[in-house]
Amino acid sequence: MMKLRPSLLAAAIFTAASALATQAMAQTPASAPAPTYQPSEGQSGKDVIWIPTSQVLVDRMLEMAKLTPQDHLIDLGSGDGRLVITAAKRGATAHGIEYNPDMVALSKRAAQAEGVSARATFEKADIFESDFSKATVITLFLLPELNMRLRPTLLAMKPGTRIVSNSFNMDDWEPDQVQRVVEGCRTYCEAYQWTVPAQVAGTWRMGNGQELVLEQTFQKLKGTLRQGGQALPVRDARLVGTQIQFIVDGLRYAGEVKGSDMQGRVNGGSAWKATRAQ
Repeated sequence: MMKLRPSLLAAAIFTAASALATQAMAQTPASAPAPTYQPSEGQSGKDVIWIPTSQVLVDRMLEMAKLTPQDHLIDLGSGDGRLVITAAKRGATAHGIEYNPDMVALSKRAAQAEGVSARATFEKADIFESDFSKATVITLFLLPELNMRLRPTLLAMKPGTRIVSNSFNMDDWEPDQVQRVVEGCRTYCEAYQWTVPAQVAGTWRMGNGQELVLEQTFQKLKGTLRQGGQALPVRDARLVGTQIQFIVDGLRYAGEVKGSDMQGRVNGGSAWKATRAQ
């Protein structure tokens, strides 16, 4: 029996083992690529289940917001990214905040495929711990109790910011408009829109010794215009962002609020101005 030197024996064993490994790899099928993540309607999320907003309602929500290319939209709970991507395709910059990292990755891939990844961005974050104060448009599809948790933050945003919610309102903060789509939408087909109002409650000094005293409930106003011992009621008063209008003694005042000042025209003619009392 022929004996091999230890070095030759080791080399022979290594060669045989390599051959067996190569043969085993050849006989083992290549592993399949990891499947692309696909969300399922009704799947659980951090605070809500996921139900996609129909594309027709997405389009309607953006129309209600009067979205322009100058807007910066933030979608709170952006899901599969369709609203953010649609806003970006309309020329706006848009950002989605979503807690599910798989949804975030899916949205980024979709934005890349649509060619809008420069304007449609996404992040994995908790909406209740995020800063979205720079947005000019906020969209959301959350439950009523979550809307109410967000409401103080939304009301503190810059006056004129537009907010649009899929299907759920803000309790006693009445929407500026409500619209429903019928065709192309199966469930959750109604949208509510609000404009963040300026804060005008208090006393405002006008010319000729007049004082405008206003009480405010969201965008609705009431009050009096005082001069001397006379107090005339303010009627049909309303705010849309920074735009204010009201009627006193048959005269219609329309103007704009700019911090501690507001000014405009009376019946479209003579100018009026008011300064907030200290």
